[in-house]
Amino acid sequence: MSGKQNHPWIVTFSGGKDSTLVAHLVFDLLLDLPPSLRQRKIFFCSNDTLVESPPIARHMRDTLADILNAARIFKLPIDGEVTIPKPTETFWVLLIGKGYPSPNRNMRWCTDRLKISPTSAYITDKIAANGAAIIVLGVRKDESSARRVSIESHQNQDHSNLTPHGSLAGAYVYRPIVDLSTDDVWEFLAAHHPPWGNSHRRLIQLYRDALGGECPIVLSQDDAPGCGTNSSRFGCWTCTVVNKDKSLQGFVDVGNTQFTPLIEFRDWLAEIRNLPEYRQVHRRNGQFTIKNGKHIPGPFTIAARKMILEKLLAVQAAHGEVLISEAEIRLIKNIWVSDILDAAERKSA
Repeated sequence: MSGKQNHPWIVTFSGGKDSTLVAHLVFDLLLDLPPSLRQRKIFFCSNDTLVESPPIARHMRDTLADILNAARIFKLPIDGEVTIPKPTETFWVLLIGKGYPSPNRNMRWCTDRLKISPTSAYITDKIAANGAAIIVLGVRKDESSARRVSIESHQNQDHSNLTPHGSLAGAYVYRPIVDLSTDDVWEFLAAHHPPWGNSHRRLIQLYRDALGGECPIVLSQDDAPGCGTNSSRFGCWTCTVVNKDKSLQGFVDVGNTQFTPLIEFRDWLAEIRNLPEYRQVHRRNGQFTIKNGKHIPGPFTIAARKMILEKLLAVQAAHGEVLISEAEIRLIKNIWVSDILDAAERKSA
């Protein structure tokens, strides 16, 4: 990309420390510009998988609302949206409706459907409307050795910090805090009030309670390894890719015992994943699969799916907040009826 351009910025905002710092810097930049120079449209894009850790999802949505409200007051060219999965591709519709086994490292079906696809669709729409877009990411080399390798592999030979996105045509990636250390991030947030009001104390306290770390905005399979790892612990409360949900346990340890049923349910989902009595013999397409001499079981049985839903609704009642929507439950039951009819047709054929 060269020459003068006015392509919109898309600021990915997860609500974590790094994306909050980027949001802070972008907001400050706009405030410092005279109104006549505020010509570039800025879009804040957050993602909610609908199974996010409840306190993190609440913080992300509340902070984004604060940002957008302040932008309206200051008449800044900022808009924003929270992307969510398609109704047919939510975690519960796929797991309880279609019977997908709980995700693990070898079958992580959730990342693309819950994170990548919704956010990529939002970005693609902005590119279609504007010709191109610049994605502003709060990634840093200091996060991990794997992150450093990933960032350096995408940098230009001249080490410029604006590079084409690997899979989204017309998208360019800008990483404004790529060389900052974790200490740099925390020192800035602790020393400066956010330009949209209030303070960063709530964010800092979340990290203290949850022992730190967050799942980033994921835009491609290259980013996927950062989702569902022990080094990125703010993520989906249903995540069975990790061995233990350290962040949610951290909230419980400081007195938020309403999250205990969620932890127990998540652990139970991991435990029943490979129990043969809960899995169908055939895959969803009706095939009996043998791989390397080993039978590959199909989805959860209808009986198992009903059991999971009943247990989830009990957890929801104990927790006191909505974990699965009525719309999802209706769609799930429709899928069950369809699966039962399909199985009956195959049996009679």
